[in-house]
Amino acid sequence: MTEATSHGFTASDGVELVWHEMGQGRPVILLHGLFSSAEMNWIKFGHADAIASEGFRLIMPDLRAHGLSGKPHDEDCYPDGILARDVGELVAHLKLDEFDLGGFSLGARTTVEAVGKGLRPRKAVIAGMGLQGLKGWARRKRFFLDAIDKVDTSERGDPHWLAIQFMKTMKVDSAAAAPLLHSFSDGEDSWLEAFTMPTLVVIGSEDDDNGSGEDLAEALPDATYRQVPGTHMSSVTKPKFGAEIARFLASP
Repeated sequence: MTEATSHGFTASDGVELVWHEMGQGRPVILLHGLFSSAEMNWIKFGHADAIASEGFRLIMPDLRAHGLSGKPHDEDCYPDGILARDVGELVAHLKLDEFDLGGFSLGARTTVEAVGKGLRPRKAVIAGMGLQGLKGWARRKRFFLDAIDKVDTSERGDPHWLAIQFMKTMKVDSAAAAPLLHSFSDGEDSWLEAFTMPTLVVIGSEDDDNGSGEDLAEALPDATYRQVPGTHMSSVTKPKFGAEIARFLASP
């Protein structure tokens, strides 16, 4: 497995952000899911290696309040749309003219918002996300805010249990995660209309956490739908997940 290198830059509001890089070729920015990290979603299970081997330069940021990036507790550091803004600033910092962009779960939502607000990747990847999830993030974020509130009291059988166990595994900073969650709003139709580039929608066969990926693909102007084995949590660990993304990005 190729080793990733880590780099940092300072966002416009002074927060230090980290990205991890692997491979050479056309740049691909990949965004991880909520409470996760670039290491967990893209590197650990070999997806980054599989994609880089097709001739790509992978750029995998740890989103604000995640991984090795800054985790400020000040609510002013989490205005509406902050993650999409951070991605735009990373593109500007790296002086990228042509790039691909994709993400899993929260990373998918951030990809949609970033494109909706003006980023124009050559190709896009929306993974672990359905149409209902994008349009219903106000409800979805409430679930995770409740999980933060229950982190020390939840018991097995509680619908928040698995999310809480993952939060504990990832040593999530709740004081940073909560204001970040408040920065999310429901997706807008205009964001989907902006996806004029070829787009891959890929989701687990048992993943209904964020609605229907097939419905999302049908709502986009130029989308390909692919299903991989697993639930929301397990699909991102399967080799086919990275293989489908690599195949899509490498295709003409």
